[in-house]
Amino acid sequence: MIGLLIPYTNESLASGEVTTSPFTLVFERAGIAFAASVMNAIILTAVLSAGNSGMYASTRMLWNLAVEGKAPKFLAKLNKNGVPVNALIITSLVGTLAFLASLFGEGAVYLWLLNASGMSGFIAWLGIAISHYRFRKAYVAQGKDLNKLPYKSGFYPVGPIFAFVVCGIVILGQNYSVFMGDGIDWNGVLVSYIGLPLFIALWFGHKWVKKTKIIPLNECDLTTKQE
Repeated sequence: MIGLLIPYTNESLASGEVTTSPFTLVFERAGIAFAASVMNAIILTAVLSAGNSGMYASTRMLWNLAVEGKAPKFLAKLNKNGVPVNALIITSLVGTLAFLASLFGEGAVYLWLLNASGMSGFIAWLGIAISHYRFRKAYVAQGKDLNKLPYKSGFYPVGPIFAFVVCGIVILGQNYSVFMGDGIDWNGVLVSYIGLPLFIALWFGHKWVKKTKIIPLNECDLTTKQE
């Protein structure tokens, strides 16, 4: 819709300021003089909504990890209303520190955190694809009938394999331009791909500390949650 209202030749599109964003330009063309203020209000509302949703999800995930013994036990504490208060406090502190990071180093620290968190989403989808693939394999390996599943993907095994490949390509192509110059921009590589070594370090670190291993298909627990 924005593309239909604003021509791509509009010189103002080259600016990154809120007063010349495509949305603001639409308002200005409609004769709304306070377009920038409207956009600021909309952006602030969206940010607060996303932050609230992220805080809720992060708090609950941290609490669940503590319940399963994969995070410090004190994070599993609930108050009388069922709110994981300790997990909420930790999540709030981390969020506050991430916000304050934008004030230092001309936003360099914040950019690192942003890239790390952004890549974590694609890594999570990689995990989902692997989990789906192994779940179906384990289900069959344990002699269970796939027709008894409430839902059975019609694109298996192509679906999870395709998702894995696409997510892998997206992760590796986050900032491919750092490899395209006369030499590799190692600072750009570090900033763009910092989330990948962090994930690998945390994953292997957890395996080493907890002495866990990849569970064979015929030993996967497929019934506990159902019971």
